[in-house]
Amino acid sequence: MGDTILERCEAKRLRMTEQRRVIARVLEGADDHPDVEELYARASAVDPRISLATVYRTVKLFEEAGILDKLEFGDGRARYEDAERDHHDHLIDLQSGEVIEFVDPEIEALQEKIAAKLGYRLKGHRLELYGVPLDKDT
Repeated sequence: MGDTILERCEAKRLRMTEQRRVIARVLEGADDHPDVEELYARASAVDPRISLATVYRTVKLFEEAGILDKLEFGDGRARYEDAERDHHDHLIDLQSGEVIEFVDPEIEALQEKIAAKLGYRLKGHRLELYGVPLDKDT
């Protein structure tokens, strides 16, 4: 597959209008987990002709094609990230809504060990931790 979202869309033979190309570039440049409203704000800043409905349809198309992963962190907002990104887990700050990405080799090894203990070879997983900042006085 291609390296960029746009290249993967083209490899899957998705019809890529100029507005879809803008949305793909915006997604490619995202270093966070934007929802559709955030994507719309970013895309319409590049091309004011893009409608919210176009962003919704494009995100759905990209998700169905396996180009985007849909993430739901319990706040009622579906968020999106590139499905081809390197594996990572998420810690969600319940006070601010910040999503912190992390990779921990010990957690990865423990998950493999648990799967093996139960008679399975792990093929994938998604880990989401939810927390609040530690009180600095304690």
